[in-house]
Amino acid sequence: MHITAPSEASRKFVQNTRITKKKLRELHGAMVDLIALMNQPQRDQALLAEAGISLDQALFRLLVGIERFGPIGVVELSNRAGRDYTTVSRQVAKLESLGLIERRPSPADRRIHEAVITDKGRQMTDALDAARQRLAAPILATWSEEDFSDLVRLMRRFVDDLMAQSSGTDKT
Repeated sequence: MHITAPSEASRKFVQNTRITKKKLRELHGAMVDLIALMNQPQRDQALLAEAGISLDQALFRLLVGIERFGPIGVVELSNRAGRDYTTVSRQVAKLESLGLIERRPSPADRRIHEAVITDKGRQMTDALDAARQRLAAPILATWSEEDFSDLVRLMRRFVDDLMAQSSGTDKT
């Protein structure tokens, strides 16, 4: 882990008494729990089964990534997936051979080939989205519309701020 000097934003945070170490630790714990749940292979299997799709779990995650972030190069996709470039490149080739994505030269840099979802791939991700909604419905059944909207808004804000900080465009 790379450690740098505290930024102005982090110094402001330390002075912010509304955000205690205990609460920050609770947030971190919830994020660790969420990531652990999302990484469980049986969750992917349940989602694929609910969607009626037969696809390798590693491919399914990349397909969803391409649908959400595409057009996307293999380097960026492998960074987002937290996997080795050569592995992701082989898996993207497999998705292409299945007709779920296509690769085309980037308009910005013809040396880079971007992955783009095909109609067949979009049908698959649409089926996954519908299955995800069916699986989430019982969990969220007791949530108010306001609570769910707040969760979405605050999660998006948190992730956007983390991404801005990681890219050096901290908004503070």
